[in-house]
Amino acid sequence: MTRKPRREVSRTLTTAAAVAAAGGLLVPLGASGTAEAASFKKADDGASIASYKWLNKGKTAFDFTVDSPALGAKRNVRVLLPKGWKYSSPKAWPVVYAFHGGNDTYVSWTRSTDIQAVASKWGAMVVMPEGSNGSYTNWFNYGKGGRPRWEDFHMKEVRQLVERNYHAGASRAVMGISSGAQGACTYAGRYPGTFRFAGCFSGVLSMSMPGIPALLLYTNMRSGTDPNAIWGVPRVHQANWDAHDPVKLLSKVRGTKFYVSVGNGEPGPFDAPGTKPWDLGYLSEKAINPTVQDFVKRARQLHVPITAHMYGPGRHSWPYWKREMHTAWPQIMQSIGAKPVR
Repeated sequence: MTRKPRREVSRTLTTAAAVAAAGGLLVPLGASGTAEAASFKKADDGASIASYKWLNKGKTAFDFTVDSPALGAKRNVRVLLPKGWKYSSPKAWPVVYAFHGGNDTYVSWTRSTDIQAVASKWGAMVVMPEGSNGSYTNWFNYGKGGRPRWEDFHMKEVRQLVERNYHAGASRAVMGISSGAQGACTYAGRYPGTFRFAGCFSGVLSMSMPGIPALLLYTNMRSGTDPNAIWGVPRVHQANWDAHDPVKLLSKVRGTKFYVSVGNGEPGPFDAPGTKPWDLGYLSEKAINPTVQDFVKRARQLHVPITAHMYGPGRHSWPYWKREMHTAWPQIMQSIGAKPVR
């Protein structure tokens, strides 16, 4: 069960256009009260920043809401800012995009890990967009396409908005857990050269291995959702499955280093005593493990730089992913050229 995030100190601000229409000024993020009014730039498809709110008094973290044509809805993004970041400065910062898992939201990384404390020690931004249960893909919809287009939301709208408005730079890393890990490794292959590093923790990285299509369809059998609309019907629409399969995209990767990790689905050090062997967290990790091994094998065949941490006992849960984030973080920072904060 997802825990509710702790209460946040926030102040919602409307976009510059709305404030200007009311005869007021929009104070830029991080600027003083005497700053000039600012306007937010849109993404290529017209996606815009509808609002934002600060999450702490120190103004080192904020949420903003995207009015998204790709989704036909408004969705949120959480951002952690590095020390020295200024709205008025043209300096571009290295950035880490962090994706959550299925049945969770954009707040999960700050809710379930200490990523804010970890990131505060480095000169890099962290961007955590909503992924809902969209499986990090533009839905196939039996060949008709259309909404939701989650890949476009992440790789075009969110990326363009943070780069054009909040000084996110072109030195990028991506990481994710569970379905977000699958998304991180998929995007690295579908957008060659975009990311210098991809950290994928407990994600399905070989989608067509025996039993995996059925697992993916089962996990997406939610009320009101046709799981076959996501990638299509296995085998019938195999070309679309292959076009989004991390292992089959490895040959397209350019300039990305990988860190992948997974447990073996056996009781581990972070599991509650008495957890049953048939616990879903154990069963999920046991099924995912061979897909990660297949990905590692293929990456090494192609001489794609990869660090693999098959850490043995452990279930599909946040305590292990938090540990993996800590382990991978120095590599991520080195890859994107982020410097420690003095």
